[in-house]
Amino acid sequence: MSTVATPPGSGTRPGRGPLTDLLTGGGRARRLTWLLLGVLLLVSVVRVVSGQEALTSSSTIAAALLLAVPIGLAALGGLFAERAGVVNIGLDGMMILGTWGAGFAGYQWGWGAAVVGGLLFGAIGGLLHAVATVTFGVDHVVSGVAINILAGGLVRFLSELLYSDNPAGGGVTQSPPVKGDPPTFSVPVLSSGPDLLGSLERQHWFLVSDLAGVLRGLTSGVGLLTLIAVLLVPASYLLLWRTAFGLRLRSCGENPAAADSLGVPVYRLKYVAVLVSGALAGLGGVFLVFIAGIYREGQVNGRGFIGLAALIFGNWRPGGLAAGAALFGFTDALQLRSRTAVVALFLLVALLLAAVAVVQALRGRLLPAGIAAVVAAASLVGFLTVDELPPGLVSFTPHLTTLLVLSLASQRLRMPKADGLVYRRGEH
Repeated sequence: MSTVATPPGSGTRPGRGPLTDLLTGGGRARRLTWLLLGVLLLVSVVRVVSGQEALTSSSTIAAALLLAVPIGLAALGGLFAERAGVVNIGLDGMMILGTWGAGFAGYQWGWGAAVVGGLLFGAIGGLLHAVATVTFGVDHVVSGVAINILAGGLVRFLSELLYSDNPAGGGVTQSPPVKGDPPTFSVPVLSSGPDLLGSLERQHWFLVSDLAGVLRGLTSGVGLLTLIAVLLVPASYLLLWRTAFGLRLRSCGENPAAADSLGVPVYRLKYVAVLVSGALAGLGGVFLVFIAGIYREGQVNGRGFIGLAALIFGNWRPGGLAAGAALFGFTDALQLRSRTAVVALFLLVALLLAAVAVVQALRGRLLPAGIAAVVAAASLVGFLTVDELPPGLVSFTPHLTTLLVLSLASQRLRMPKADGLVYRRGEH
């Protein structure tokens, strides 16, 4: 008698089948849906209690989406590089290069050329990082910091060379205006024409109007490139976790020596990953140029570092980094729309930390529960006593929120094992 061994995942497991797998996947989707509804319910309660309609208004959500896209693209670029084992501290510099490339090509040939210019200049930054780290074995952090410094000086030099006394306008700190705007669209009936979602939003009903405001902000006046950027998140997940190419790339960031012994072209994949990383960061810079309609020195404003923070918050996963980018985009949009609405975040933080305190107490973790309860009480006192925050503190709100979330998420993080390590064939 002979038996045939069935490799894991190649056949039907005992007690499992296609229907079970489908239900398991559906269960995950249901959990995510309930989580999003729970967050929306909590925000709705805060909106009603505080009276700050800007919390869930369509204008705030639309601005949040626009501000989250550059950060999300930078984080997505960092994902490709770090999953291949290359730490990319130079995301900010690559975004700077992307903004200059978009401004230079956009004022001459239009928005389509701006996209190509931003991608190309960002990829050039990625190529420099790959040559330094993969070929010459330079420390990844040192190379990234050098690219950040180099990018700022390079774009100033190019601007002085090409924009001074330019008949089309511009100067040493900015380009001439970009020609044309990317196409936008709104969902018929729901967000344009009869605008049913807008009608529901204006009723200010509990939860219903909040949901309508969120949906209208996500479906009204959405740019084509914004849609592409959002679709890049699931596309990156499918590429990295559902294809042989993605498995090989991730193996370079986990155990490059083992991957090399199995015939995986480690050096080539690292180059590809860092080039893609730079191109995506450059594309994030393109969005900043489209928002302003012009390249302007300093418009990146550290968003590459915030994208890196969103990547860490997301545990080096596409969905997690998208959530981190959305969080920063929302807080940034809120402080731009209403200084008084930012105070309502104190109540939101108080409710969230109160829930954390209860969960930690039920698990027997009394010290974390006590800390969460104390901070929740302090946040509640802040909401009840503060009417309006100083302008400087309001503008720092997105950065402060990112730091708080990172501190809460730091216990569950797992970076790729070989991330940041210099690999040389034959060395262990």
